[in-house]
Amino acid sequence: METNLLNNYVLKAIDAYPYELEETVENLNYALSYESNNAYALYLMARLQAEQFGDYEKAKQYYAEALANKMDYQRVYPRYIQVLLDNDDFDEAQKLIDFALTVKGIDKGVIWKNQGQLFEITQDYKKAIKALKKAKQFGYNDGFISYINSEISRVKTKMKPNKKKTSKKKKKKKK
Repeated sequence: METNLLNNYVLKAIDAYPYELEETVENLNYALSYESNNAYALYLMARLQAEQFGDYEKAKQYYAEALANKMDYQRVYPRYIQVLLDNDDFDEAQKLIDFALTVKGIDKGVIWKNQGQLFEITQDYKKAIKALKKAKQFGYNDGFISYINSEISRVKTKMKPNKKKTSKKKKKKKK
């Protein structure tokens, strides 16, 4: 009986998020009061903390707790990695990316996209492009592949301005 009630609260929270935040929080609190280590409720609570409140530290705690209770919950990894990137926890993000790539059934394209984003943030543009190309290999729909192509193009533009500036400076020195 309790499991059905717990699932009911989790499903209500999922249904309400992100449009009815008050209802989402209420149902998540009920679900977590029934089972404090429910991975699905913890995952949604982490999303709420990160996406609505911008509290990345709390979000990290909830994501870590969700993974501690259900390591094969593939939905957690991309969002947890994104929170780590948003919070400038780059070493932690790299470790999670490395582990996520070993999780059975995970969307490797999304994880490689996160890897590319990490390299871009750390201004290693060549590695970023390489990771994004790897993400493209794991893309299985046109929308994702188109998105990755635009990301590759955007990162390439970050590489070009440096070359133009040096050539202009050389021309001025020659004069």
